[in-house]
Amino acid sequence: MTEQTLWSEARDRDTLGGRIRRAREAVGLSGAQLARRLGVKTETVTGWETGRTEPRANRLTMLAGFLAVSPTWLLHGVGESPTDGDLSSELTLIASSLKALKDNHDRTGEMIERLEAQVAALQSGAGAGSAGE
Repeated sequence: MTEQTLWSEARDRDTLGGRIRRAREAVGLSGAQLARRLGVKTETVTGWETGRTEPRANRLTMLAGFLAVSPTWLLHGVGESPTDGDLSSELTLIASSLKALKDNHDRTGEMIERLEAQVAALQSGAGAGSAGE
C-alpha cells in the first residue's frame, strides 16, 4: 500500500487567488464583506483574488477560518474544496426529492385504482338497481 502524502492527493489546479475567490463566493460573502471581517481594505482582497498580492501567514489562517476551508487547500489546492461539500449535499437533496416524488407517484396510482374500483362498483350497483324498478 502506498503512503498518502500531501502531494499524492489530486490538486485543485486553480491559483491561490482563484481559490480565495471561489471559497468567498461559496460562503456568500462579497469582497467588501470579507475585507471588513479580516480588517483589511477591499482593494487588498481584490489584490489577493487577482494574484497581484498574497496574504501574509496570519491573514491566511484567518481567511481560511472565515471561508470554512483549510489553509492547505487555499495554499496548495489539496483537500476538500468548498464546492465538494456543496455538490454532495445538493445531490443528496435531489435524490431525496426524487424518492419522495416516486413514493407520491406510487401512492397516487394506488388511489386511482381504488377510486376506479369504487366507481365501477357504484355503476354496477346503480345499473342493477335501475333494472329492478
